[in-house]
Amino acid sequence: MKKIDAVEVLTKNKNILWPEIEKYLDLIKNHPEFCQIKSKYQPLSDFHFQIVSDYPKRKGKYFRPNLVILTAQSLGFDLNQTLSTAAAMQISEDWILIHDDVEDQSLQRRSQPALQKIYSDELAINAGDALHVLMWQVLSKNYSILDPKIAQKIQDEFFCMLNRTILGQTIEIKWTQDNIFDLTEEDILLILESKTGYYTIAGPMRLGAILAGATDSQLESIYKFGILLGRSFQIVDDLLDLTSDFAGQKNQQGNDIYEGKRTIMLIHLLKNAASKDLLKLKEILSKNRSQKTPDEVNWVIEKMEECGSIDYGKKLAQKFAIQAQEIFDNDLKFLSKEPFRSELQSIFDFILTRTH
Repeated sequence: MKKIDAVEVLTKNKNILWPEIEKYLDLIKNHPEFCQIKSKYQPLSDFHFQIVSDYPKRKGKYFRPNLVILTAQSLGFDLNQTLSTAAAMQISEDWILIHDDVEDQSLQRRSQPALQKIYSDELAINAGDALHVLMWQVLSKNYSILDPKIAQKIQDEFFCMLNRTILGQTIEIKWTQDNIFDLTEEDILLILESKTGYYTIAGPMRLGAILAGATDSQLESIYKFGILLGRSFQIVDDLLDLTSDFAGQKNQQGNDIYEGKRTIMLIHLLKNAASKDLLKLKEILSKNRSQKTPDEVNWVIEKMEECGSIDYGKKLAQKFAIQAQEIFDNDLKFLSKEPFRSELQSIFDFILTRTH
């Protein structure tokens, strides 16, 4: 059988979904007659739409909406009835990324300047708010195309998923702001479960499964799988931040170190660095982003290499990936309809072996 190309799968569904998202984005420009703005203010309305639609138009890999679509299809569910939920999933990513980039003062997003670097923190946050509102509006469309009970379950899952994700963000920001040095691996896995395991893997898959009428037991198995694969996914992502230029798309290596982000590799280094190096490491981590120099960040990455922190991260990511694969093979057999099960597998393989 011909090997499935994950990029082709992602692109195919992106091309199907983008017109749906574009249609919903147009809702931002349309106001009922009773609250129409005067024509002289139209340039401001156009400016607003330009900012709000910026990240959606940049698109991305569409991992999350693909997982919604393919999980539903692997259970025999109709593609067209997944599109509103998948569109809401992608829109959620865009507003979260806008807010994340402001919180982290990131320089780039999808090979272009981060939104707040183009406009301002205030306008970027406002654009994120607009997409957040749009996400719930898109979800409301499910009530006209699905059984109302399923539509409600989808909305409840969105709330649960995003609520846990935002808690994870609070915890990560708090530990970074407080400059905590004695975090454990269990502490980092708490963040990974909240921000990646649930939001990136388990949540989108559960949404697809809910659409198709999956049982509570099946949804629980998907969550267990997603948490393990999400751990691996995020560790790989954090490793790429340290070791990859993202195929020439990224101009600043070690972005997580600039931000002071607590990763598996950093926690390992804090536990294994020599005493003199530990003092310097803590001194660097105590600086804010603008105070850290490229030489200092490169020094931290070199110490991660020397102390085996990067190798440790690679082995841990592989361990979690193997555990996740066992669950997929044994407990998620109900995701059986082809070629969608194999397409899901190709995406799981891709996100763990990607170079950017």
